[in-house]
Amino acid sequence: MERRGDVVFFCLALFFLWTSVAGLLSPKGVNYEVQALMGIKYSLVDPHSVLSNWDPDAVDPCSWTMVTCSPDHFVIALGIPSQNMSGTLSSSIGNLTNLQTVLLQDNNISGPIPSEIGRLQKLQTLDLSDNFFIGQLPDSLSHMKGLHYLRLNNNSLSGVIPSSLANMTQLAFLDISYNNLSGPVPRLNAKTFNIVGNPQICATGVDQNCFRTTLISSAVNNSQDSQSSNRPKSHKVSLAFASSLSCICLLILGFGFLLWWRQRYNKQIFFDVNEQHREEVCLGNLKKFHFRELQLATNNFSSKNLIGKGGFGNVYKGYLPDGTVIAVKRLKDGNAIGGDTQFQTEVEMISLAVHRNLLRLYGFCMTASERLLVYPYMSNGSVAFRLKAKPALDWATRKRIALGAGRGLLYLHEQCDPKIIHRDVKAANILLDDYCEAVVGDFGLAKLLDHRDSHVTTAVRGTVGHIAPEYLSTGQSSEKTDVFGFGILLLELISGQRALEFGKAANQKGVMLDWVKKIHLEKKIDLLVDKDLKNNYDRIELDEIVQVALLCTQYLPSHRPKMSEVVRMLEGDGLAEKWEASQRAESTRSRGNELSSSERYSDLTDDSSLLAQAMELSGPR
Repeated sequence: MERRGDVVFFCLALFFLWTSVAGLLSPKGVNYEVQALMGIKYSLVDPHSVLSNWDPDAVDPCSWTMVTCSPDHFVIALGIPSQNMSGTLSSSIGNLTNLQTVLLQDNNISGPIPSEIGRLQKLQTLDLSDNFFIGQLPDSLSHMKGLHYLRLNNNSLSGVIPSSLANMTQLAFLDISYNNLSGPVPRLNAKTFNIVGNPQICATGVDQNCFRTTLISSAVNNSQDSQSSNRPKSHKVSLAFASSLSCICLLILGFGFLLWWRQRYNKQIFFDVNEQHREEVCLGNLKKFHFRELQLATNNFSSKNLIGKGGFGNVYKGYLPDGTVIAVKRLKDGNAIGGDTQFQTEVEMISLAVHRNLLRLYGFCMTASERLLVYPYMSNGSVAFRLKAKPALDWATRKRIALGAGRGLLYLHEQCDPKIIHRDVKAANILLDDYCEAVVGDFGLAKLLDHRDSHVTTAVRGTVGHIAPEYLSTGQSSEKTDVFGFGILLLELISGQRALEFGKAANQKGVMLDWVKKIHLEKKIDLLVDKDLKNNYDRIELDEIVQVALLCTQYLPSHRPKMSEVVRMLEGDGLAEKWEASQRAESTRSRGNELSSSERYSDLTDDSSLLAQAMELSGPR
C-alpha cells in the first residue's frame, strides 16, 4: 500500500513539473522565446555574425549573446546596437512578452515597425533610432502602458502621428525627429519631446517650437492672439521689454545673494529629491528609498553589517521588510570633491547598462546630506575575496568567471550606447552571485563615451597594478584601458594573487609581465598557478588563458585586442592567429632594440608621484 502511495506521489510531482515547463513550450515542444528570437534572427542580415550562437535547438536562450534573462530565465532585454544589421524586424518580437528593454539603434534595419510590438506590456525602453524603418507609426505603441523611453528618430517613418500616443501616461522621453511624419501632433505626457526635422509638421514654425507639444500649441495661440488684438505693437514691445528687464534684475540679485550666503556660511548646496522632481533622477525601475528605510534595513548602519570599504564609502548588508537582502553603499563624504559626482555617475550609468554579467542597481536614496546606492546582495562576495577563501575556487569556476566578466565588459564597450569605460577592472570589482556567476560591479569610476569618441582624458583613477601604462602616464583612457585591467584579472584568477604580488618569490617586483612572459616562453607557467588548485587544471587551457592575458597587457593600446575579440578567444575562436601575429610583431620590435613593455611600464610605476595619483579609490562591495 505504501509503495502504491509513493508511486502516485511521484507521478503527481512529475505531472506538476511537466506543466510548469510546458508553460514555456510551444505545441511542438520548443521554447517559445527561442522560436521568437530565431524569427528575429532569420529576418535580419548579420554581417559580423554576432548572433552566431543563437541555436534553434537550444533549451533556452539565456546564454546567447545580445540577450539578457531574468533570474526566472525569461528574456527581459534584447540589445543589438551598432552592429551594421540590415533586413527587417520580425513580428515575432511580439511573442517576447517579458521584454523590458529593446535596443536596436544605429543599424540598417528597414521595413515597417511591426504592430505586434504593442504586445510588449512590460517594455520600458525602446530604441529603434538611426535605421531605415518606413511606414506609419503603429497605433499599437499606445498599448505599452509602461513605456518610459521611446526613440524612433532618424528613420523614414511617414503618416500621421497616432493620437492614441497621448494615452501613454508613463512616457518620459520621446524622440521622433528627422522622419517624414505629419500632424496634427497629439498632446503627449512626455516631459522631453522632439519632432524637429519632420517638414510637414514644422514647415510653418521655427525649430524651437518643435521640441515640445506645449511649445507648438503656445505658438499657435500667440499667432491667433496677435491677429485678434487691436493694441499697438509698440505698446506690447515696451511691456515685454520692461518685464524681461525686471526678471533679469531679480535673477542677478537672487544669484548674488546665493553666492554671498554660501561664502559666509560655507555650506554645500545639495539637490534633494522630492516627489515632483523624482522623474529627473529615477531612471527605469529604480526605487527611491527613504533614508529611514535604509537605516532600519542596516540596523542603523551597524558595524556588524559592514561588508566592504571603498574610497567613496562603506557597504552594508541590509534586509528589507519583505525579506530581500540588499547591499547599501553609503558615500562617506557628500561634501568631498567627486562624492556627489560619484553618486550621479553610478545612478545614471548602471541604470542604463542591463546585462546578466553587470551589477544591477536596485535603488537609491538622496537627502540634503546623504547619498546612498542600493544593490542586490552578492552572497559570494568578490573574486578577490573568494581567491583567498576556503575552499578554493576550482579551475572550471575560474574559467567561467573570466568569461562572464569578459562578456560584461564587452557589453559596456560595444553593445551599450553610449559606450562605458569602467576604468578600474580588478578582482575586487568582480562580484559573484549565488551560482558563482561573474557580475561586473563598481561603476563609480566609469566614463560614458559617445561612439564617435575613441578616448577620454581625465584625472587618473584606478588601482595600482591594474592601470594601463598610457593611462598612468597621460590620464588618457579608452576601452583598451579596461582590456589591460582584464588581462591582469586573468593572471589574478590563475595565480590567486594580487597584481603587485606577482613574481615576488623570484625577486621580479616591478617587471611582473616580463616574468610571466619568461616563464611562458620557458614552458614553466605551472609556477604561476595557484597552489590551492593542487594540479587540478587543464594545462592546455592554462597556456591559452596566459596567452590571452599577455595579448591584453601589451604596452601599446593599439596592439591590444578589443573585448569582443578577447571573449571569442576565451571561447576558443581565433587565439592561435592572434598569438602568432603578436609574436611576429614582438620579434620585429626586439630586433629594433625596443624596451620591453614591462620595462617601460615599471619605469612608470616606479614614479612615486604617479603612484600617489593612482591610489586605490574604490573597493569591493
